[in-house]
Amino acid sequence: MSDHLWGYQPTSGHTTGTDLTGYTVEATDGSIGKVDKHSEDVGSAYLVVDTGVWIFGKEVLLPAGTVKAIDTESRTIFVDLTKDQIKDSPEFDKQKHAGDPAYHAELGGYYDNYRP
Repeated sequence: MSDHLWGYQPTSGHTTGTDLTGYTVEATDGSIGKVDKHSEDVGSAYLVVDTGVWIFGKEVLLPAGTVKAIDTESRTIFVDLTKDQIKDSPEFDKQKHAGDPAYHAELGGYYDNYRP
């Protein structure tokens, strides 16, 4: 798993301390939902996205390295993934996401397949 996957890309426009809760998240082919929670922890930064009715209320965890750009004016986050790639991602597990290395490895392995 690439270490850069769990940190914001320097070109993303992310500013430490910005509250991303409520931002709209856009895949390369359309909107996927809104940020419900996020973390800036070094080596473990992520977004939890509530997909609403798009995937019937499913939440997904996106490593911060999938963020391509953040537009604070429009409160929009653009990720480098398609809607299908996100829909097919491993199930979000609220109990494991906060520090389970095996869970992060599973997610990292999935999302690393789509990194340039």
